[in-house]
Amino acid sequence: MKLFPFAIVALLSLPAGASQVEVLHWWTSGGEAKAVAELKSEWAALGNQWNDFAIQGGGGKSAMTVLKSRALAANPPEAAHLKGYELKEWAGLGFLRDLTPMAEHLGWYARLPPMVRDTLSQNGALMAVPTGIHRVNWLWLNRKVFERLELTPPTDWNQFVAVAEQLKAQGVTPLAIGNEGWQLTVLFEAVALGEGGVDFYRKAFLEQDEATLTGPDMVRVLSRFHQLRAYVPKSFVGLKWHQATNQLETGEAAMQVMGDWVKGELSAGNYRPGEDVECLPSPGSAGLFSYNLDSIAMFKQRDPAQLQAQGELARLLMTPHFQQAFNRVKGSIPALVEPDMKRFDRCAIKSYQDFKAAEQSGTLLPSMAEGMATPTNTRQAIMDVLGNFFNDGRASAELTAHHLARAIRSAR
Repeated sequence: MKLFPFAIVALLSLPAGASQVEVLHWWTSGGEAKAVAELKSEWAALGNQWNDFAIQGGGGKSAMTVLKSRALAANPPEAAHLKGYELKEWAGLGFLRDLTPMAEHLGWYARLPPMVRDTLSQNGALMAVPTGIHRVNWLWLNRKVFERLELTPPTDWNQFVAVAEQLKAQGVTPLAIGNEGWQLTVLFEAVALGEGGVDFYRKAFLEQDEATLTGPDMVRVLSRFHQLRAYVPKSFVGLKWHQATNQLETGEAAMQVMGDWVKGELSAGNYRPGEDVECLPSPGSAGLFSYNLDSIAMFKQRDPAQLQAQGELARLLMTPHFQQAFNRVKGSIPALVEPDMKRFDRCAIKSYQDFKAAEQSGTLLPSMAEGMATPTNTRQAIMDVLGNFFNDGRASAELTAHHLARAIRSAR
């Protein structure tokens, strides 16, 4: 029989009484808050206490600032929403618990898709528990607006611009978006996938190839991205993503390019994803799946009661019941092998089907915009360049390509 250190025994032990955890996250919009409420409810149903540590701010930048201050003060929460490279960076600094013994003991690895296991592992060790898979490259359409104006949904960026011009002529905002750096970067990523393609995306953002970053394809992608500034809301400065979704819901705007957390917001507002608001791959990206994997990591603790609470939370997160309830509300799909999708909406079912197809075809791509493809400093550098470029009506795509390459080089 394999022996475990005392800390691991505590982590795996059954609870003797109520457990309590403090969990840092930035799931604060309407749909996100409802998803967290599902988790709190299931945790409370086990007789446990949840100490909510919610930090507002899309993209999680504010949450990471607060988490760093807590960690440096040797007072981290038991658990935190960490993902992508931020997860790897925290693990590399030695702050996170290694969940490998628990995963092996409870047979988790057979239940995790290969992408999920690889993304959550550092040097072979499992560093977090997945909560759901988001598809980032979605185009959302207000169906009533399109039907009223007899418009055909665009399947490439040329068609998108043509439709946007018609919408603008009718007094409808074509593209719901705010000028936050991360929102603009989600849009840019969609353009990069649709105009540049898989090889371009991989060379530019996974390999950070200098020739690709400054080459003609990047200039073309940047030019298309800049063109879209003509179709944003008049009051897009400071507009939050969920406020942009509200414009989509009401018909003030006709389209939004954003991940499927939009779907959680639609459901929270009693709009039906796939019916009132249509979901399509972002223009030119059919067959591609740009993913964001949400996960919760456990910070190292010494108190056996805290270790036990972490173990209870981790076990709950890995149950099919939780994964289904949480992701139905949040807009994502379960991060488990062969989930039961019967109670999910049409957009979620399509997302799962496209996820499986992308796994088979090798077109499952980590999202640069959501911190899955590039280190945190590099992602921030890219967001800064893209934000400045998009907000400057006279900016040059050629010069910006070189600025982008230089910023990525400096961030390494």
